Amino acid sequence: MSQKDFYDTLGVDRNASDQDIKKAYRKLAQKYHPDKNKGDKESEQKFKEINEAYETLSDKQKRSFYDQFGSTQGAEGSSGFGGFSGNAQGFDFSSFSGGFGGGFADIFESFFTGGSHGTNKGRHAHGPKRGEDIEARIKISFEESVNGTSRELEITKAEKCDHCKGTGAEPGSKISTCKTCGGTGEVKEVRQTILGQIATSRVCPECHGEGQMPEKKCTICHGTTRKRVSEKVKVKIPAGISNDSTIRLSGKGEAGLKGGPYGDLYLHITVTPSKNFVRSGDDIHSEQSIHLIQGVLGNEIDVKTIYGNVKLKIPAGTPSGKIFKLKGYGMPRLNTNQKGDHYLKIILNIPSKLSKKERELYGELAKEAKIDLKSGGKKGFFQ
Repeated sequence: MSQKDFYDTLGVDRNASDQDIKKAYRKLAQKYHPDKNKGDKESEQKFKEINEAYETLSDKQKRSFYDQFGSTQGAEGSSGFGGFSGNAQGFDFSSFSGGFGGGFADIFESFFTGGSHGTNKGRHAHGPKRGEDIEARIKISFEESVNGTSRELEITKAEKCDHCKGTGAEPGSKISTCKTCGGTGEVKEVRQTILGQIATSRVCPECHGEGQMPEKKCTICHGTTRKRVSEKVKVKIPAGISNDSTIRLSGKGEAGLKGGPYGDLYLHITVTPSKNFVRSGDDIHSEQSIHLIQGVLGNEIDVKTIYGNVKLKIPAGTPSGKIFKLKGYGMPRLNTNQKGDHYLKIILNIPSKLSKKERELYGELAKEAKIDLKSGGKKGFFQ
């Protein structure tokens, strides 16, 4: 039986990066994991193929050997993974269900790569780590989105401990190699199963993967290297910003670890709707009612825009629903001096009540237009 193409199994090309391979593996492992497909032999077989492919392609030495010879036979560490061979039909995966939970993809990575990689040094990086990002939501009015505004908000975040300078050790205390893991950041376990011995590794519970421990932990941050602080941040919201926009403040997130860079602060903007205007892109839309006579004879009217009132000439014979364009009276375009347009829809207002004099005049107009107004003894339209 010919060996399957591991790249095809994971759905990646042969030039895929380590991150792409890991991402594809996690997605497929969650989909075909036996705990989610109990009793499905096909999914169980697919699950084993996925792990076999990832076991090879996630190891640089095995991947290089596989790329050259199309097989893992002869590569250091054998072609299987740990004691978990390809002939594992009938294995009861349900025994692992309690340990996977919502983040079982991370445990897959630990389980299926831990058995044949020796000490696995370097899997838990001891170097600098970037700080976490922070997200917040700001609500502004429609008018503020037109003109721009600013906000000052208070955020609580992790900041580098100024007492220990981010080392986690009490000043003057030495930092030594962790005795539990010997500096590797991992502790290994070997379990005997019906398939043989399975070697697994996990983050050292003593040093949390750092490989080092201070003789005396910082009395302020208790060895975490960071402390919670409240900080006021002032943000400028530009004119023309739209609803559900996001502003990124670089370096305003949480402090990194081991001298790592700060994360970012993401501010999600909510713009409250206007009673008079509707925004569409950079354009503004509104409606305005005028008297029937203004539409018939024409007139000049005041139009309310986001910049104040402007004059608009209504030509004679303007029908209800006619739309006029006011160029340059729309929203400011972000980071430019340009603006969108304002579109005004005219609604002719037909009066529901008329005075005696008005009825007489409309009657004269009807006669002039040779319109026979027959009400059948009932009140006419304007009555």
